[in-house]
Amino acid sequence: MRCITMGSLFDGIGGFPLAAIHNGVIPLWASEIEPFPIRVTQQRLPGMLHYGDITKLDGAMLPPVDIICGGSPCQDLSVAGARAGLAGERSVLIMEQIRIVKEMRDADRSRGRADIHIRPRFMVWENVPYV
Repeated sequence: MRCITMGSLFDGIGGFPLAAIHNGVIPLWASEIEPFPIRVTQQRLPGMLHYGDITKLDGAMLPPVDIICGGSPCQDLSVAGARAGLAGERSVLIMEQIRIVKEMRDADRSRGRADIHIRPRFMVWENVPYV
């Protein structure tokens, strides 16, 4: 049986990858821009690849994974923030996660993969309530 794999966007200190490991999922790569969280993740998960800024990634070039997860910035969505909604400067970054999923799926299709095998199969988005 093939292992389930995962990519983590807006990775922070690697919470999704650590939870994945505890549930038999193998995290392959992450995207994060803040240096300190990247160092934490490199220490905890030295085998995981780091690709940096989500806005500069090309989903077609990323290693295919079964699950994409991420917790995009919530400042524009939170009751403690400006409440700009999904059009806010930071919260709109969820669209980058959606773009990457689309690019990865399009790349699989262009390689001739059958629809039932297109990856990623799942996208998990973590954020504040009432989004």
